[in-house]
Amino acid sequence: MVEWKKKMKYVKKEVTVVLLLLPASLVCLPMILLVTGSVMGNGELRQYLSPLFTEGTTFISWKLVPDYPTFENYGKLLFLTPQFFVLFWNSMKMVGCILAGQLIIGVPAAWAFAVYKVKGSRILFALYVVLMLLPFQVTMLSSYLVLNRLGMLDTHQAVIWPAVFSTFPVFLSYGGFRCIPMQLLEAARIDGAGEFKIFCKIGLPLGKSGLLSAMVLGFLEYWNMMEQPMAFLEEKALWPLSLYLPEITWAQAGYAFGASIITLIPAAFVFVWGQDYLEQGIIFSGLKE
Repeated sequence: MVEWKKKMKYVKKEVTVVLLLLPASLVCLPMILLVTGSVMGNGELRQYLSPLFTEGTTFISWKLVPDYPTFENYGKLLFLTPQFFVLFWNSMKMVGCILAGQLIIGVPAAWAFAVYKVKGSRILFALYVVLMLLPFQVTMLSSYLVLNRLGMLDTHQAVIWPAVFSTFPVFLSYGGFRCIPMQLLEAARIDGAGEFKIFCKIGLPLGKSGLLSAMVLGFLEYWNMMEQPMAFLEEKALWPLSLYLPEITWAQAGYAFGASIITLIPAAFVFVWGQDYLEQGIIFSGLKE
């Protein structure tokens, strides 16, 4: 009887793993197709994608392993396309400035909401949460009018400054700071520590999980942002890498696949590095006071 129960438990475990792997494989399939297409030659891509470009009635066929793999598309992209690097550094500049600004503006704001209880602070924080729920389409017109009045349109500042004052990093960092015991802060004050020293020596080290989760999510969001630069930037030389996609033709299909792969590499690296912090951020966002 005991052996039978063990076998059934093992079978259930294996069935569960298989059921979880099926949707996981569907999620990974587009990435596999991107990688495969990026190392295909133009002739092979023409053969597989002909129904797409000729408006044929047949379905597109595909091979997971190319017959004649080539890195020609990556070579052209990395060594013969200077505009790709211009847009790459545009993305690095905008994302770096946004995250630095959020550290300077959002993290102290989250600390103030979490530690200092003053009249109206809970109402103000509730307003922050409501603003966080508003999509970009709702605030796009008002943001455009303000940026136009300030003379920031068609500059990187038009994308950077609204994102610096985003409420989302405040919300996540707030959850991390709320987990710090208030008794610890009171003990530090009794020992003579100032508020700034408490923030630097206790708040930042103990609340770093919420802070880093906000930074990881912020990087993933702003590295892939498309609507903000499309709305506020007219000059293509100022666009971020997320808007870079060459005109897809027979000759450019593999090139477009390669550009997509290179664009995904920084986001994938940050996601893998910050996966644990993302889990902590999800936990903090669900905590109740």
